[in-house]
Amino acid sequence: MNDLTGFQRDTLYVIAGLDDPHGLAIKDELEEYYASEINPGQLYPNLDALIEKGLVEKSQKDGRTNEYALAHKGTREIEERTKWKSDYIEIDG
Repeated sequence: MNDLTGFQRDTLYVIAGLDDPHGLAIKDELEEYYASEINPGQLYPNLDALIEKGLVEKSQKDGRTNEYALAHKGTREIEERTKWKSDYIEIDG
């Protein structure tokens, strides 16, 4: 995951946390987090990069909508990063 941009990492986390991770839902979550507009020219090339790296899988939901899901490698990367972060910080819940 160390070769990803912060935006790509955030996108992975959003995909992992959504019940229905399609493009618009991912965009909406990222816009809420960043408190700014995310344009398709930013979102979709980054989703494509995550797919190319084997971290995300894309499937067709209907004729117009694509769904995204973490690939096994993407899940493993999030788990490893979470463990790495926990070695440095402790968050009381």
